[in-house]
Amino acid sequence: MSDANSPYGRVLLKLSGEALMGDLEYGIEPTVIKRMAAEVAEARGRGTEIAIVIGGGNIFRGAGLARSGMDRVTGDHMGMLATVMNALAIQDALEALEVHARVMSALRINEVCEDYIRRRAVRHLEKGRVVILAAGTGNPFFTTDTAASLRAIEIGADVLLKATKVDGVYDADPVTHPDAVRYDTVSFDQVLRDKLSVMDATAIVMCRDNGLPLRVFDLTRPGSLVDAVAGAEVGTLVTA
Repeated sequence: MSDANSPYGRVLLKLSGEALMGDLEYGIEPTVIKRMAAEVAEARGRGTEIAIVIGGGNIFRGAGLARSGMDRVTGDHMGMLATVMNALAIQDALEALEVHARVMSALRINEVCEDYIRRRAVRHLEKGRVVILAAGTGNPFFTTDTAASLRAIEIGADVLLKATKVDGVYDADPVTHPDAVRYDTVSFDQVLRDKLSVMDATAIVMCRDNGLPLRVFDLTRPGSLVDAVAGAEVGTLVTA
């Protein structure tokens, strides 16, 4: 059951691997992952069921090495393994706060985590556990953004929350265009038409075609994750 003040009973949170780096050049910044875990724990404690899809860009990017000559399939599989490492770190941080968590991988690594099975994932959520979904879709050429959309739809999430380093969706890159305008709400069709930097096109189309709203918000602001899970109007809401 969700908190009385939250419109969401179940959410899927998409975290980029880069979000775990903090000020480091690569890897996991302990203070950052502890803060994330604390916010997830607070949000879960209010009654909303939470699943997480994590990227691996803080450790390895398959697409980047593919451009340098590595076989793309090999690179993508290495990237999937990086997401498992991040997922285990998040699980450890949550359990240090006495929050029950399960890592489920699209690749079989039974010694360290469970296989992803949709019905089992839903059952974990119903029992109050945070479910961390690793290894993307288990297939090369698909991003973790697409994995997040797919898993959110599969588990029946009410919203997909994409945590980024900017406070929403802009009509241009706010880093290079100081006068860029932030949208409070924007349609999936406009995101695709204007090629706005939100998620890859496959992920956006999946959300649109399955009626899954997407909220993009700034994870670096303390409390923003809790606010987003609670249904506050943070960042940008992308809908039909």
